[in-house]
Amino acid sequence: MARILRTLLTDDVLARIHERAPLHDRENTFPYDDLADLVGLGYLTAFVPERLGGAGLTLEEVAREQVRLAAAAPATALAVNMHLVVTGLAALLVSRGDDSVEFVLRDAAAGEVFAFGNSEPGNDLVMFGSRTRAERQADGSYRYTGTKIFTSLSPVWTRLATFGLDDTDPDDPRLVHGVVSRADGGVEARDDWDTLGMRATQSATTVLDGARAPADRVYRSLPPGPSADPFVFALFAVFEILLGAVYTGIGRRAIELGVEAARRRTSMKFDGRSYAQDPDIRWRIADAVLAQDGAELQVFALARDVDEQADHGTRWFAQLVGLKVRATESARVVVDNAIRVSGGGSYFAGSELGRLYRDVLAGIFHPSDDESAHATLATSVLGPPEG
Repeated sequence: MARILRTLLTDDVLARIHERAPLHDRENTFPYDDLADLVGLGYLTAFVPERLGGAGLTLEEVAREQVRLAAAAPATALAVNMHLVVTGLAALLVSRGDDSVEFVLRDAAAGEVFAFGNSEPGNDLVMFGSRTRAERQADGSYRYTGTKIFTSLSPVWTRLATFGLDDTDPDDPRLVHGVVSRADGGVEARDDWDTLGMRATQSATTVLDGARAPADRVYRSLPPGPSADPFVFALFAVFEILLGAVYTGIGRRAIELGVEAARRRTSMKFDGRSYAQDPDIRWRIADAVLAQDGAELQVFALARDVDEQADHGTRWFAQLVGLKVRATESARVVVDNAIRVSGGGSYFAGSELGRLYRDVLAGIFHPSDDESAHATLATSVLGPPEG
C-alpha cells in the first residue's frame, strides 16, 4: 500500500517566497513576510503533535518540505530549519517516552519561535564541550554567560535552546542544556551578519550575559564528550537530516535552472539548435542529476529510518554525519554543473544561480565538518585509533 505523505507548503506561498528571495539577499535583510506566510500555514508547528495543536508530521515529511522550501529560498529554509531542529528533536524524544522537552512543543504551539544557540567561536568540540559558563542558581535554574555564533532567526526568535559548562565540581563538570527566553533579558543579538551567502538567515552573534533558564527548562546535564544519551542522538538525527534537506533543495533548483538554460541557449556550432542537443551539455546535466538523485534518496531514506526506529546499531552517527557531508558536497557539484551549463550570465550579481552558488558554500561550515565526519566514519569501521 502506498504511503501518503502529508504536506503543509502550498505552491502559491512558495512562489511568493521565491519572488522575495533576491531582494533579501541583495539588501541583507530578514524575510519577515516569509516567516508570516509560513506561520500562517502552520509550518512552525509541523513537528508538534496533533494532540497539542500541531500538524504532527514525521521527520521524513518535514525533510521533504524543507527540500521544497530551500528550492524556493535557501536562506529562508535554513533560517526556519533551526526552529525545526529544536522542535523536531523534542518531538522525537517525546514520541519515545521522554517528556523532559515537551514544554518546547507546547511553546511552539503557542507561537514561540525557537533558535539554536550552540555554536561558539573557537570551539571545535561543538556539542561535546563549551566555552559558555553555566552557573547553577539556588532555585535550580541556570544562568548562561558566553558568546554564541551563527544564531539563525536572530531578529525574531523568542526562545533560545543553548548550553554551557558547569565546572563548579572539577571532578564532575557538566554540560547543561536549557532554554532561555528573550523577554527575560540577559541576551544581546549583535547586528553583525554580512556574509557571502545565506544572507536572509540573519544568523547574528548572540551574547549571553546571565541569561536565565528556569529549572523546569533545564533538560539535560551531561558530562563533556560523546554521550549515549537519547538527547544527543535526537539532536544529531534531526539536525543533520534537515540540514541535508536544505542543501538538497538547492541542488533541485539548480538543476531546474540548468535545464532551462540548456533549452533556451542556442549554439552556432549546432546550426542554431539549443544547447540541450549538445552532447557535452547533456553530459553535465546528467552528471548533476546523478548527484541530485542520490542525495534526495539518502536524505529521505535516513529520515524514514529515524521515524521507523531502524537499527543501524553503532553506525548511526556515522550514517548521520556522512549524510550531511554527502548532501552538502553533492549540492556543490550540482550547482557547479548548472553554472557551467548556463554560461557567463550566471556570473552576474542578479543571477539566481549565482546566488545559489554563494548559498551552497555555507554547507561546508555546518557541523559535522569534513574532518570530524571522516574521523567518525573511520572509527565506525576500524575502531578508535590506538595510543
